[in-house]
Amino acid sequence: MIASYVEHKKEDEWQEEIRLSKQAVQIINSMHPKPKFLVLCGDLVNAMPGTSSSEPQMNDVRDVFSALDPEITLFYLPGNHDIGDIPTEQGVEQYRRHFGPDHYSFWLNGCHFVVLNSQYYENESQCSHLAQEQREWLDGVLKEGPFQHRVVFQHIPWFVHNPDESKFYFNIDKPLRTQMLNKFKENGVSKIFCGHLHENAGGWDDTLELVVSSAIGAQLGEVPAGHGFRIVKVYEDRIEHNYVTLDNAPTDISL
Repeated sequence: MIASYVEHKKEDEWQEEIRLSKQAVQIINSMHPKPKFLVLCGDLVNAMPGTSSSEPQMNDVRDVFSALDPEITLFYLPGNHDIGDIPTEQGVEQYRRHFGPDHYSFWLNGCHFVVLNSQYYENESQCSHLAQEQREWLDGVLKEGPFQHRVVFQHIPWFVHNPDESKFYFNIDKPLRTQMLNKFKENGVSKIFCGHLHENAGGWDDTLELVVSSAIGAQLGEVPAGHGFRIVKVYEDRIEHNYVTLDNAPTDISL
């Protein structure tokens, strides 16, 4: 994505993303204490499904992140580049073959983490049965409990700055947005972590915070955040987070 979106090259290159991802893995492996897990919030690759570079890029992602310390659990989720702006059953199958389920949940230390395929909310026209499967699954998952915190991870943010903003490419249609944000609030979700924008953003909807993080790879926006990732600290009574660049990421993490 750096070559095509930032440098405006015609060639399909991703060596810079490989270099930056390896740097990120090295930093994360050096952290003390070690993170409990790492979530990659979509756009794992740049090449769309069905293109010649799609499979090679997916293989390279898995190869690079196979170097992550085995004590740190790695979680993937799909973005629009991974399964298509208009996802198809074939695109989702390809993603699942490389990275596993496209939606799931997990528990850690009394906290409930829910991972969603947000492309279904953007356009389900070519895979409505898969979108319906996720809707039904989510209704059941949100009934689980009790929990200390409930957190959602997805690629496309419901909103970029505030829940009343108009629809544009980087958010989700407002009627569905309002419906889902209300569902999340009613079921105790306190944070939603997203990607897609390639810059930092986010905001609040009452007690629910939505956090948009930039990327290890391509940086967009008038003032790029810098290649990096977000460190999230979970306490009994709160969740704290901050974005760090690869150039200044700490390895000694203060809790």
